[in-house]
Amino acid sequence: MSLVIARSVPKRNDSSQGSNPLTVSDIEKKTVIVTQHPAGACADDTAVSTSSDSRRSWFRRSKACDPNAIATQPSVYDDPELAEEYKPRPDWEGIHRFDPAARWTWAEENKIVRKLDTRIVLWACVMITALELDKSNIQQANADNFLTDLHLNRDDYNLGNTLYRLCYLLSEIPTQIICKKIGADRWLPIQMVSWSIVAGCQFWLTNRESFLVCRALIGIMSGGFTPAVSGSMNVILYLSYFYKHHELSIRLGYWYAASSLADILAGFLAFGILHIGGRAGEAGWRWLFLIEGLMTLTLGLLSFVLLPPSPTQTAHWARGKKGWFTAREETIMVNRIIREDPSKGSMHNRQPLTAKLLWMSIKDYDLWPLYIIGVMFLTPWTTISQYFTLQMKDFGFNTFNTVLLAIPSNVLQIVTRILITYAGEMFGSLALMGVLAQLWCLPLMIYMNAGDLSRTNKWVVWTVLTLLQGFPNTHALQAGWVSRNSNSVRTRAIAAAMYNMAVQLSAIIASNVYQDWDAPRYVVGNRVLLALISTNIVLYLATKAYYMLRNRQRDCKWNAMTEDQRVDYVATTKDEGNRRMDFRFAH
Repeated sequence: MSLVIARSVPKRNDSSQGSNPLTVSDIEKKTVIVTQHPAGACADDTAVSTSSDSRRSWFRRSKACDPNAIATQPSVYDDPELAEEYKPRPDWEGIHRFDPAARWTWAEENKIVRKLDTRIVLWACVMITALELDKSNIQQANADNFLTDLHLNRDDYNLGNTLYRLCYLLSEIPTQIICKKIGADRWLPIQMVSWSIVAGCQFWLTNRESFLVCRALIGIMSGGFTPAVSGSMNVILYLSYFYKHHELSIRLGYWYAASSLADILAGFLAFGILHIGGRAGEAGWRWLFLIEGLMTLTLGLLSFVLLPPSPTQTAHWARGKKGWFTAREETIMVNRIIREDPSKGSMHNRQPLTAKLLWMSIKDYDLWPLYIIGVMFLTPWTTISQYFTLQMKDFGFNTFNTVLLAIPSNVLQIVTRILITYAGEMFGSLALMGVLAQLWCLPLMIYMNAGDLSRTNKWVVWTVLTLLQGFPNTHALQAGWVSRNSNSVRTRAIAAAMYNMAVQLSAIIASNVYQDWDAPRYVVGNRVLLALISTNIVLYLATKAYYMLRNRQRDCKWNAMTEDQRVDYVATTKDEGNRRMDFRFAH
């Protein structure tokens, strides 16, 4: 997201300011909130950084970066006439550390970010690993005659996946509302414990009905978990308390990559656990469900004490009576976040969402293009992923080879996912990264449509399917994209849920592309996937064009206003979130 300035910059005599003044168009290209100071607004002891950190990462650090230089970024809080209008609400959890005059160095900020990575992101990655184990171990179970033992066919398998995704989708918004009411630090562990119990109980599956009930219950109990950690409600919401927008996208890249790491771990675990099949007269896939369910239950219980509510609320008997951060560190964390995005101070972390706020978020049509992308972009990958083990069995690989052959694609996806996330921040083009990811899949899907895979060497088929599963997944970039273009905690919370609902709808579609009557070549199914990939390319380009047009329309209105009119607008407007005239969409 970006917020354009309300006043121009008076010329100053010092050389650091005079040669390269920022323009509105310059600022629009940034992903941070930037304002410029009137003459005399800052003395030397309160100066802010002259360099933006909007895309700081390991490959973009300035060679001349001075760790002792001021890192505090320019903000609306540096203008006395605007600061009061953007002040956080009095009950915001970080208000006691809010200080517009606070200044800190790059060395201090980088140290804090590293501490956040080890204390917050690392455990978030552990949590998504737990979800992925219980969500996808059914694919390893398929390699061990799971469907045959329960007298199920592939259409029953599709129905189970559909029910899981549908229940996950329908529980998104309710769980987001609960999460915002009681806090992500409490709700996330409750979810983990709940679904892990059901996942472990799959040990006692007996028939089609019990299979479908368990899939539905796991969907209900895990719904909303993904947007919670990373957006503005559960995980995505939770991480947004600690990170700036560009930092969030990159951390989400690692967070979602952890799900691929979980698939690798699941492969090795399944290889070992399936070998104990026959113990107590039970099949290996039953032990797989039970053991991995107990593992997730343990992690869920640990999450109750390892997740702090916010950067200023880390003190706890399990985390230390003094908490993880000093008062100075808390001041830096709070002010670096709020200076970049003042909207994060508009709601506190225990404030519930009302029906009115919910409706305002749902009817925000400027986010609909991202929801449409969410419905479409993952469908080809999800279809291939859900059927990978079944297809490997069709082509003659045995149970244990099938489990191990799924691992390389997960390794490849970790690499490509992280690379495309960094590339999105490096080049500042989110939509074009989505196009690039679809272009990865296009020639592979053309090959699957042009050839007869039933007559192709099985190792060639494995290579093609592995490359398809390893495509550069832009889910992390797009979750951050939704967060940026929301511009308020209220909208960001529901937008995260809406986007993830769209992704779950995509999975429902994907679960029904391949049909039992179309096996083993899936001629019709592969044609559908090819059409979807082609459509996705057009969707990304159209979305970029839409946001560019919306920004241009606002530029015309904004530039037609005088400086006094702009300041008056900021002070008196009733526009909220991305409806504000001074907001510009990321694309």
